[in-house]
Amino acid sequence: MTPADLVWLFDVDGTLLHTEGAGREAMVRALHEAHGIADDLTAIPFAGRTDRLIIDDISARHGLGLDEVTRPAFHDRVVRHMAAIMTEPRGGLLPGVTDVLAAVAAEPAWVSALLTGNESRMARIKLEAFGVWTRFAWGAYSEEGDDRNAIARVAVQRAADLHGVRAERCIVVGDTEHDIACARFAGARVVAVTTGGRTREQLAVHAPDLLLDDLSDPAPLLRWARAL
Repeated sequence: MTPADLVWLFDVDGTLLHTEGAGREAMVRALHEAHGIADDLTAIPFAGRTDRLIIDDISARHGLGLDEVTRPAFHDRVVRHMAAIMTEPRGGLLPGVTDVLAAVAAEPAWVSALLTGNESRMARIKLEAFGVWTRFAWGAYSEEGDDRNAIARVAVQRAADLHGVRAERCIVVGDTEHDIACARFAGARVVAVTTGGRTREQLAVHAPDLLLDDLSDPAPLLRWARAL
């Protein structure tokens, strides 16, 4: 065990970075390759949701019958297409992310980890594309739970097992109402940012512990965390 005082659980898409729809495009390509179906998937919501649930929606929409046995093969195709799309990185890190990660790393008793609806290979492709994959000690991913709430429970339990940190000493940082909800479900604190398309008003009604426009000025976030 590596003792810590705070564990930061960062969402990926819309919080740390954007890929200009690369994840959706990877699923579009996989769907066409595997099943000959042309669908831009704009009718399926992606933001704040897990890869598993998104693929289940695609399956239901087109009657594919993907299940625990056949879903992994489809997702393997998605990952392969994602890696190809991101060979020349699309998008970038969001403002202030590098500084926030550096500030957290500079605190000896703080740990940076991931809490994301991405499957682990998808998260790695995105984060490696912009040079920040190694900034995170560990993660909790789509393959570890049926939905985001279950993944959040995995994350806070991992924080306890690896660092002796209670749920209320975990900070989820995310950009949608789903991030706020899963933090509450798991007993963690939550910081919401408006960099993923949700407005301040849309996020405020879900009562995050801290609401920021973005991470471009890390000072308010760090002051809040140090005061906990």
